[in-house]
Amino acid sequence: MADKSTFTPDEWKLIMESVMAAGMAVSAAEPSGLFGLLREGFASSSTLVQAKMDPSTNPLIKTAVADFDTSQGRSIVRDGLKEKLAGSSQTGEIKSKCIQILQQAGAVLDAKAPADAAAFKGWLQLIAQHVAEAASEGGLLGFGGVKVSDAEKATLAEISSALKLAA
Repeated sequence: MADKSTFTPDEWKLIMESVMAAGMAVSAAEPSGLFGLLREGFASSSTLVQAKMDPSTNPLIKTAVADFDTSQGRSIVRDGLKEKLAGSSQTGEIKSKCIQILQQAGAVLDAKAPADAAAFKGWLQLIAQHVAEAASEGGLLGFGGVKVSDAEKATLAEISSALKLAA
């Protein structure tokens, strides 16, 4: 079983960034306004809480979630994403950079933690799916619209492809 010590500090930072990038890519694909963004953020964080509480969660996922419980872990991820997303003013640029982060993290997981890679990448895909389903798109004040927009569906497919998972 892989753990944090399996990775270099930069690789672990990338893996931690991928947890946030999974939800951010979907949010950037179809901005949902303030309340939609709040719902999507809650969906992302609730997926982390579910992983923390589930005794059958993969140990590598539990290690990542435990790092998010520390202020140092959150700071490392926040600062790393700030640096990687600097200069991205368009949502399409943000989405593309988040997909790149996921692709790079998936490659590191495949190379360094092959026994845990599928579970971790599947969890990243689950985070993205929960974010996509969190807020209706295209309606008025949360009424009408669709649960998952075409742009979000396309982004979910891109995420699956970047992680080398079935859509």
